[in-house]
Amino acid sequence: MIVEVKVPSPGESITEVEIANWLVSEGDYVEKDEELCEIDSDKATLTINAEEAGAVVIKVEAGEVVAVGDVICTIDTDAEAPAGKKEEKKEAAQASATPEAKPAVETATKEAPKKEEAKAGDSYANGHPSIAAKKLMDENGVSANKVKGTGKDGRITKGDVLDYIAGGIDSGSLSGWGGTRDTDRQKMSMLRRKLSERLVSVKNETAMLTTFNEVDMSAIIKIRNAYKEKFKETHGVSVGFMSFFTKAVTEALNHFPAVNAQIDGNEIIYHNYADIGIAVSTPKGLMVPVLRNAETMSLAEIESGIKTLALKARDGKLSLDDMSGGTFTITNGGVFGSMLSTPILNPPQSAILGMHNIVERPVAVDGKVEIRPVMFVALSYDHRIIDGKESVGFLYKVKEMLENPVRLIFGSKSPEEVLLGL
Repeated sequence: MIVEVKVPSPGESITEVEIANWLVSEGDYVEKDEELCEIDSDKATLTINAEEAGAVVIKVEAGEVVAVGDVICTIDTDAEAPAGKKEEKKEAAQASATPEAKPAVETATKEAPKKEEAKAGDSYANGHPSIAAKKLMDENGVSANKVKGTGKDGRITKGDVLDYIAGGIDSGSLSGWGGTRDTDRQKMSMLRRKLSERLVSVKNETAMLTTFNEVDMSAIIKIRNAYKEKFKETHGVSVGFMSFFTKAVTEALNHFPAVNAQIDGNEIIYHNYADIGIAVSTPKGLMVPVLRNAETMSLAEIESGIKTLALKARDGKLSLDDMSGGTFTITNGGVFGSMLSTPILNPPQSAILGMHNIVERPVAVDGKVEIRPVMFVALSYDHRIIDGKESVGFLYKVKEMLENPVRLIFGSKSPEEVLLGL
């Protein structure tokens, strides 16, 4: 029986997708639920799985744009599974392993006569590398102009690269990464093209402004250091800075509802909940999954939710529902070493908080200079809906709660204020 594999609807209003890449080859035998290909829509990258086991016949090439409902491949369920399929996969995995994984004595003995051929200073006239050779060269930092191609028309084969590596990579390669005039032109994915359009529209259609402040992280670091082991033992997740920031943001949004609102035509929509988008870096680019009703969550629930979303993002398993909506976004450039930045709005939201790295800085405390761990924070906002007073007040409220975490327990109030009913 021939089973047609059609493009499912990734979500409302999406009528076409792009075949990002095939994860199987023509004629491959696949098992049921095995991933066949990745598709890019203007909102997310998703995978299509095999509905039945059988041999694959590909109908659409990678890079082509197809409509939702189109047939992209078929599966012949009458085809027999090839004998030793598992053994072939194992051999393929071993063959693609880096040379370091192979027995060093065997490789050195076999390839020793060719060492002189690949000595420093040689610059070979060569063709283009094969796919396998290119992969191996990228993994080992080998430039194409250093390898002599023995394939057809001087094409560099995988064996040529292995010969070069076995002969010893010349010290000249350590002086720089370039040395060629090669370029690599790649088509932008549908997701990247849509992201580009959205970012440009933000700059053109909003009155974006950024305000800054700094946070003394001493109190939070002290709490983390004192309770991180017990927290992980109790809740099964590590306690990070993001949960403290998320909790502080949700409390501050309650005090400054305009920061949690958005413009819809001539109306302003105020949200009585906080769906917080957490920016996550993935191999496909920046994704912003949403933590629903974060205002009702404890620190442990926030950490658990963020971990779940981050794992799904890393594995390419985020759905459109995971990323749709959101009333406010937090992005952490500090994990990459950023000291200060002006984050760009995530439409249709009206504000975004940027976290940065923590650096020990001299701070005046009670008339004395002390060294404290300080983080710069930035709030970008749409000035059409959020006034300066609200933006500065919101950011200061976040700072206030982070520097005195006890306020997170009492809804941004101090214990004394709660006691006095203030």
